[in-house]
Amino acid sequence: MKTLILDEPFNLSLADTPFPAAPQAGEALVKVHKVGICGSDLHAFKGEQNFFEYPRILGHELAVEIVQLGSPLAELSVGDICAVNPYLNDGTCIACRRGKTNCCQNMRVLGVHQDGGMREHFLVPATHLYKADLSVDELAQVEMLAVGAHAVRRARLDKQENVLVIGAGPIGLGTAAFARLEAKKVAMLDVSETRLEFVRQLGLAEAINTRTDVISELKERFSGDLPTTVFDATGSAGSMVNAVTYCAHGGQLILVGHTKNELPFHNPSIHARELSLHCSRNATEEDFKRVITTLEQKQIDVEAWITHRASPEELVKNFASWTKPETGVLKGLLEF
Repeated sequence: MKTLILDEPFNLSLADTPFPAAPQAGEALVKVHKVGICGSDLHAFKGEQNFFEYPRILGHELAVEIVQLGSPLAELSVGDICAVNPYLNDGTCIACRRGKTNCCQNMRVLGVHQDGGMREHFLVPATHLYKADLSVDELAQVEMLAVGAHAVRRARLDKQENVLVIGAGPIGLGTAAFARLEAKKVAMLDVSETRLEFVRQLGLAEAINTRTDVISELKERFSGDLPTTVFDATGSAGSMVNAVTYCAHGGQLILVGHTKNELPFHNPSIHARELSLHCSRNATEEDFKRVITTLEQKQIDVEAWITHRASPEELVKNFASWTKPETGVLKGLLEF
């Protein structure tokens, strides 16, 4: 079967690999229909991804069809089209025992710590499949949206809050989309005018370019105040550190993106604000189910977010170009 393998940085190849074995109890054999290309996939291609080893089959934003179940399940049947929760937790560590399965001490993420879904068929735990009345394009974006939904849930926003999301990539867009459902007003900050124009066209948030006087722009949009909650979805160490300057006193900063670099925060700046600093990692089953419900209720429309599509053969040729801003990739899909 067709399988895409990232052999080493900058080397994505297409191989013919054996068909998986029959599923055991608790497993499902699935056929992959669509794979969303995540920023972490692009970072892995460039050798910049945390928690990563080569060679690796990428792919954790997945729309799949159940081909065979290893044991009967009341809620799933052969032929169901599902989203996949790629976060394989152990269920026994301190984080899992407290319901924080997204940051399991022994986390294994499909496409990161173990091989993922950039192949025609593979085995997944049946408990990590969620069927939904959605298109395969929408299902392939559920995981991406769940990351943003989790970050917003972690922030515990209220209807009086003004929010800033830094980084208008897919994770930032997902964060902004869910923040809009909870907060008073949302702004997005990015260096790309193309992405900011996309934000404006969607009506998703107030769009601000980093090349402007950002503090003045924020105060103008938020009635003289700075935002009480700031999400940084860039994965850029410089942006993450600088995000403090955009936070209101008594506010909070949520780091949705991550970096290999150290983050040297200026203590007087964070201390004077009594700033609350949170990291947001992955998502839980609760977040996946909320995303699916939100999409089914048409509260968020992600069809327009898909800018590029590729077959396995095309992705091998084009993947390097997808890492370049000038290519204009917002959300790319691999299609089997």
